Amino acid sequence: MNVPRTAVVTGASSGIGAATARALRAAGFEVLLGARRAERVEALAREIGARAAPLDVTDPASVAAFCEPIEALGVLVNNAGGAKGLEPVAEADFESWRWMWESNVLGLARMTHALLPALERSGDGHIVNVGSIAGFEVYPGGAGYTSAKHGVRAITGTLRIELLGKPIRVTEIDPGLVETEFSLVRFGGEAARAANVYQGMTPLTAGDVADAVAWAVTRPSRVNIDVIVVRPRDQATATRVHRRSEAEREPQES
Repeated sequence: MNVPRTAVVTGASSGIGAATARALRAAGFEVLLGARRAERVEALAREIGARAAPLDVTDPASVAAFCEPIEALGVLVNNAGGAKGLEPVAEADFESWRWMWESNVLGLARMTHALLPALERSGDGHIVNVGSIAGFEVYPGGAGYTSAKHGVRAITGTLRIELLGKPIRVTEIDPGLVETEFSLVRFGGEAARAANVYQGMTPLTAGDVADAVAWAVTRPSRVNIDVIVVRPRDQATATRVHRRSEAEREPQES
């Protein structure tokens, strides 16, 4: 009898993390969800038949408490992170930079470091780091976030070399514009400013990115999907976006 593989998803209370949790559960994984917003992640766990525990990847003690009980692990999806602000370097808020590096880079590193033994013990481990096109592109005002996501890309590539010969695959998923809470967080809860990011174009959904994660981790264990870049059709680069009038905008699919 096949034993279901276990997957951990960080930042699973909303957006790409929540969609990934649903996709992996639908694919037959046992899923353990981690997020700072405990009530939301516990509600999702009940909905999809998963488990949940509080997790703040910026807090070493929280990471240790979350990871310590895990003996063997099939998949780790490092999704927690985000952006704050869109100021040029000359006007940088370095507390926001610190948070972006703590959540996107050090949080990913902490989770990976803590769970590498469990991934190896499974005999077929897989690390999926959710990056961004900001990991290989830059844009005005984005230095704090793009530098952090460049860090994610560097860690992912380094891990793939360091783990060569071990039963652990390493995949990077780099989305473009996805309509989630991302922009709302970046702009400190300014809903109108956040909505303007997607004005006149059809962005990805969180489910689109989750599909890419689920596809990568369900390939045969001999197959490593190194990098998936997924953008909306309306986006060519971080700053080149086709926008149409509201009347011309296509209906969003779920």
